[in-house]
Amino acid sequence: MSTTKVASLLSEAQIGRRKLLGGAALSAAGAVALPSILAACGSSTTSTGSEGNFPSHPQWNFVFVNHVTTNAFFTPTQYGIQDACALLGCKYQWTGSASSNVAEMVQAMDAAISAKADGIAVAIVDPTAFDEPTKRAMDAGIPVVSYNADSPNPAQNGRLAYIGQDLFQSGVAVGQRIISLVPEGDIVGFIATPGSLNIQPRIDGVKSAIQQSGKPINFVEFATGATQDVELPAIDAYWRGHQNLKGMVAVDGGSTASLGQVMAKYSLPAKGIHAGGFDLEPLTLQAVSQGNLDYTVDQQPYLQGFLPVVQLFLYKLSGGLTTPVETDTGLLIVTKDNVGPYTSVQTRFEGSSSKEQVVTHS
Repeated sequence: MSTTKVASLLSEAQIGRRKLLGGAALSAAGAVALPSILAACGSSTTSTGSEGNFPSHPQWNFVFVNHVTTNAFFTPTQYGIQDACALLGCKYQWTGSASSNVAEMVQAMDAAISAKADGIAVAIVDPTAFDEPTKRAMDAGIPVVSYNADSPNPAQNGRLAYIGQDLFQSGVAVGQRIISLVPEGDIVGFIATPGSLNIQPRIDGVKSAIQQSGKPINFVEFATGATQDVELPAIDAYWRGHQNLKGMVAVDGGSTASLGQVMAKYSLPAKGIHAGGFDLEPLTLQAVSQGNLDYTVDQQPYLQGFLPVVQLFLYKLSGGLTTPVETDTGLLIVTKDNVGPYTSVQTRFEGSSSKEQVVTHS
């Protein structure tokens, strides 16, 4: 398959998705059970050149360094990596930290450099910790891209490109939506790990939208914790202690799913409370379908795995002449009106199924 054809297929897929979901904006996130593997695609060391029109090439190994390796959000991301590897004759490794431990992530990146990985994709969740290993990798001839979270100073960091959502603008969109539902009163913003670059820009965007609106809204932040087993009781306790709230938003997948459960437990929609958040975990989609959450945001996690592989592959194939490019995986607001396609079929693209299939909708 030629480079042009790959790009064409990706473009067609994006256009079709927007038409299917009503063209509200741009894109995705999702999840169910995460495959408990640090996997590689294929086992040989050299490609046979069977990938369309590409020449025979080494079976390049791309290492993905992640901040929450077992988080359900990244199930479709790993499926995207697997599918791109199968398409292009590459292999990959999924590594990092299960608990957003930056030191563990840096160690994983160091290991990838020492092992002479052919490319590294890293979720840059810390503003400076990845600068030195990124420079060291690039100096060693290992291309580095970021995905899902990016450096606040790309020029200093040196990564080649970011593939993921515009996090601040997604926060602005969520803020604007909650303002439209709650024009005044107290609103809380739940964030799993304050300061982490995959979610802090979002809550900053929410605050910015509220401040820019000039509405009489009192907005406060509340940290929920890095895993859902602590997020749910934290949000539950916060509501019980702050029943004057008019609205609640969450800026990460675990907190959003937990928020939906709390909204249902206390029948808060019937009391005029509004809530929304991010990502497409099954509990979140259920909450949107049942009206317990007003909305959630789709940022297409599948593409956050698929596209880094494609871009690193082309960089290697072209000897660096085809450089990775900044890629916004988009923003789409999912509400009760357009949640149907997400819940009517189980797919790899949202992480709800491992099955390879052509997805059709009536």
